[in-house]
Amino acid sequence: MNRRHAAVAELERRIGHVFEDRALLERALTHASVGDGATKVRHYERLEFLGDRVLNLVAAERLMGLRPEAREGELSKLMAQIVNYKACARAARRAGLPEALRLAPSASKIGARDNDTVLGDACEALIGALYAEGGVDLARGFFLEFWEEEFDRLDQPLEKDPKTRLQEWAQGRGLPLPTYRVEGREGPDHAPSFTVSVHVGDYEPERAAGRSRQDAEKAAAAAMLTKREGNP
Repeated sequence: MNRRHAAVAELERRIGHVFEDRALLERALTHASVGDGATKVRHYERLEFLGDRVLNLVAAERLMGLRPEAREGELSKLMAQIVNYKACARAARRAGLPEALRLAPSASKIGARDNDTVLGDACEALIGALYAEGGVDLARGFFLEFWEEEFDRLDQPLEKDPKTRLQEWAQGRGLPLPTYRVEGREGPDHAPSFTVSVHVGDYEPERAAGRSRQDAEKAAAAAMLTKREGNP
């Protein structure tokens, strides 16, 4: 058994389900980078579309059960904490999904296997495959198992992201608001890498890279805060 086959077996062990439809499972684990160009390969994007809808259903169902008195606005805010690409990526890691993914060597080389966006999409695709194989009960079981930690932190205060913290830091010192500038973009369309700089007044800019422009901006803001917080 090769390394990836072992990873797929471990994934099925963790989720407690061995797929009868092996082609369905393989499609759920295949990234769009596989077969780019000459060969047409069935990848997970359609299953991701399905899984996104199933995920929202089972998450809404769970939230309404936990908060029977909550109004729609509160439920929507809680839903945003539970269903987002970072939460999906964390669930994917808990399930052992990164090692089981089928990626083109070029995508794997640039870190797609550990990219939150890629993992979030793959997690939704796996949920879609579980629904297609066994219905909503099977998909719900996966959700309840691998989202448990997300529900545990629902009542914890949300940590401000680095961009918000940097803005508050600048305002507290009477400085202009931070501005961000894209310095470069590399990599293929399915797994790009952005380099962004952040500028605050006369301070030396800080640069950082990320798999999306937003991630790069947050990383640059965090770098600026690390260097400047507590300094004049």
